[in-house]
Amino acid sequence: MSPESEADSPEGGALPGALPEALRAELVAFRRDLHMHPELGNQEFRTTAAIKERLERAGLKPRVLPVGTGLICDIGTDSGQWAGGPRMLALRADIDALPIPDTKTECAYRSIVPDRAHACGHDVHTTVVLGTGLVLAALHAEGRLPRPVRLIFQPAEEVLPGGAADAVEGGALDGVRRILAVHCDPRVDAGKVGLRVGPITSACDRLEVSLAGPGGHTARPHLTTDLVTAAARVAVDVPALIARRLDSRGGLAMTWGRIESGHAPNVIPQHAELAGTVRCLDLETWRQAPDAVVAAIDEVAGLHRAKSEITYVRGVPPVVNEVTSTELLQAAMVARRGTESVEPTEQSLGGEDFSWYLEHVPGAMARLGVRPPGERTVRDLHQGDFDVDEHAITVGVELFTAAALIDAVQ
Repeated sequence: MSPESEADSPEGGALPGALPEALRAELVAFRRDLHMHPELGNQEFRTTAAIKERLERAGLKPRVLPVGTGLICDIGTDSGQWAGGPRMLALRADIDALPIPDTKTECAYRSIVPDRAHACGHDVHTTVVLGTGLVLAALHAEGRLPRPVRLIFQPAEEVLPGGAADAVEGGALDGVRRILAVHCDPRVDAGKVGLRVGPITSACDRLEVSLAGPGGHTARPHLTTDLVTAAARVAVDVPALIARRLDSRGGLAMTWGRIESGHAPNVIPQHAELAGTVRCLDLETWRQAPDAVVAAIDEVAGLHRAKSEITYVRGVPPVVNEVTSTELLQAAMVARRGTESVEPTEQSLGGEDFSWYLEHVPGAMARLGVRPPGERTVRDLHQGDFDVDEHAITVGVELFTAAALIDAVQ
């Protein structure tokens, strides 16, 4: 199917065709502006203002979330918000950036904010949902939007336990019956999406451990608590213990990112610190993980006479794609771009707070391809040189627009 053609809807009508060139160009410019001005979680004031201004120019009535950043905006209602009519399909974007430098050297729209970058594609997610909102607003003005749709622009996805919980508390899901999202995937070609029923991301928690004990001279370790050795054993032994105490099918991965202790080669320190993450493929394993991890740390630390203080920060559960919602995304993508535009995807060990929405309503997340077709360079998210093939913006808008129209008649 040509991207320029119109696709049949379930009722024999036609879904909207290709985006007007003027809108494509505007959305690319909008994304590049966000890319140049990245903002961290709960600090997205400029981003929020830019989204709000553009939605208002389209005649919509966005509402800033109670936390002060992020918005929700209903399309297809006179008041701009749900008033007890048909329950809506929600489309979610995350709007925050990462605290890392933008290392792209030859890029006119690289970040101008020191040590800040949209290195996870949230600028693309935001632009896709904004563009979908503009298309749906125009359809509503023409009387062609059968059911209201909600846009959710969520702050602080990168801040555990994620801004989704604040958005839900702020009413983002009031009147919503289903929610969809996309996430950029540099392993998938632009023009395609990756889909999977069931878990598509993993649970992710943060762990900080402080060990304490009487230090002393390295000549007399028997008179001390050897905290360097204790920290080393915690780092090595605890992940091994956990692997034997929880069902291995849950896919728990415990990885340390920081170990610090001591200042001199001949002094056994009195303090040591470790920090890392706990990731799980399975929801039930995630629920069991905190008690098992804390018990294992206490056990290993106790063997070395070290006192342990553990901070276990709950992050996010896995994103578990619901069957009907995943089928909706597939039907929408096939309708717009044909069967070859959809490919299966694997469950990732990355965390995503979209999972908090799925604790309340069914939904699904698609992997939005952003790799230039034909490129085989291995790239990843959360890297300072991350960038996308901007054709993905058009694809995302077409996907969400088609999903909203198909969902409305089902």
